[in-house]
Amino acid sequence: MRARILIFLAILATSTGFDQASKEWARESLPPNVPQTVIPGYWDWELSKNPGAAFSVLATPGDGQSHTGLHVLFGIVAALALIGIGVAASRTAPEQRMRRTAYALIAGGALGNLIDRIASGDVTDFVRWHVHGHMWPIFNVADAALVIGVALLLVEGVQTRRKSRLPEPAA
Repeated sequence: MRARILIFLAILATSTGFDQASKEWARESLPPNVPQTVIPGYWDWELSKNPGAAFSVLATPGDGQSHTGLHVLFGIVAALALIGIGVAASRTAPEQRMRRTAYALIAGGALGNLIDRIASGDVTDFVRWHVHGHMWPIFNVADAALVIGVALLLVEGVQTRRKSRLPEPAA
């Protein structure tokens, strides 16, 4: 049990650390709202402050006003999610490595964005993917960790469902 918890915490800390380090780099190196081409036509660095949720969901156009109620709500939701994820991860069976990894990535992403909200009231985003004219919302490493974690949970769920449909081997 102890090794599972340590691995969970290591993945959580690593994803949170990469997120915070990359955001610090972006804040120090990139001009706000000015795309810096990485791969022409597909990938830019573009520093942006996001007062909304992941991938700018619920973000309101900047009017210079602080949306304290929304920040507090997102902070509370993230803190409760972290608690719930920790409890869920602690209840996984030893063989459920993918599920624990997914939970750790989701927790790391939630914690990375929560740190931003506590520190500045919004989240630093800086990765812009696009295919020529089609732009995806700007995101960060925490958002990517959340998406990868959810994808792993979906894969694990499909695998579990398939295993439960297989006939039991004859003894």
